[in-house]
Amino acid sequence: MNLEKILKELYISQYIKDSDLKTLIESEEETSLLNLADKKRKEIYKNYVYFRGLIEFTNHCKNNCFYCGIRKDNTSLKRYRLTNEEILDCCERGYSLGLRTFVLQGGEDPFYTDERICCIISKIKEKFKECAITLSIGEKDKESYLAFFKAGAQRFLLRHETADKNHYKKLHTKEMSFENRKQCLFNLKKIGFATGSGFMVGSPFQTTEGIIKDIRFLQKLKPEMIGIGPFIVHKNTPFKKEKNGSANLTVRLIAILRLLFPKALIPATTALFSLDLNIAKKALQSGANVIMPNITPKKYVKLYSLYNNKIIRPHKTLKNLKKEVYPEDINLKFLEEILKLKIKKNFKIMLINKNKI
Repeated sequence: MNLEKILKELYISQYIKDSDLKTLIESEEETSLLNLADKKRKEIYKNYVYFRGLIEFTNHCKNNCFYCGIRKDNTSLKRYRLTNEEILDCCERGYSLGLRTFVLQGGEDPFYTDERICCIISKIKEKFKECAITLSIGEKDKESYLAFFKAGAQRFLLRHETADKNHYKKLHTKEMSFENRKQCLFNLKKIGFATGSGFMVGSPFQTTEGIIKDIRFLQKLKPEMIGIGPFIVHKNTPFKKEKNGSANLTVRLIAILRLLFPKALIPATTALFSLDLNIAKKALQSGANVIMPNITPKKYVKLYSLYNNKIIRPHKTLKNLKKEVYPEDINLKFLEEILKLKIKKNFKIMLINKNKI
């Protein structure tokens, strides 16, 4: 089957066999793919861009993932934890800018017991009643997830990273469990969280066949949000001599995911901005529809060092996101403020997300 026929069938049916998926992933001809993904996004979401305020509240982590800059054995990293007051200050700043979703992201930090996390959730919900809370704090047991849900968190982000067991073992220490990672995601779904998952693109030892497994796993999970970003080397990890993943392949995969998961929320991630400052427009024109402005206090942002050359304020690199992306003439006072840009009215935004979006 030629490329156009593959894309036509995928666009209509959200079905694609493995051999055709391999062709799409590896093909250098991407124009039709990206255009169709953009068309599909517009069918479902029109020209809305969804914003989530990212708060990186701890860079402590008990794990030693081989790719991650905040791994336990990175002794050169200065560690921090935000106080509850600092977290609420972040929310206050984000709220004043119009944000109505806050993402609390951190390493798997044993300091944050269920009681402490629930306390933070409760304090945010008490002060910002109409705001949604998303957690991204790693693997927990089912009872912990349930406690967070009952405290008021509605969403949870947990990348599976890879759906290939052998690949997983090459990225993580023996203490971490491939099966547990997947089970955590299904537990989150069962509890009722709007769940996000995803994987790195171009991580060491990754193959096209492995990426196909990732996509098939996501089809089984049926997440509400799918986050993928390029692998980027960190100088203080065992993978410090590896090559970065491809920004262009990441965008092609965003497009494929949009066609397979028409209703999913798919971000243009910080890692993508960090690898290629010009890729944001391309990602948003290829199926992505979420941006996560970082509202962590500036003095801590560099310390949340997952990879080299992290963009400190990724939303400030979007200077090329002008009316050629979404040409409708609409008010964008919020985007002008949060991006610190003097731009014309050219984007739609969605700040309050109803139901599970």
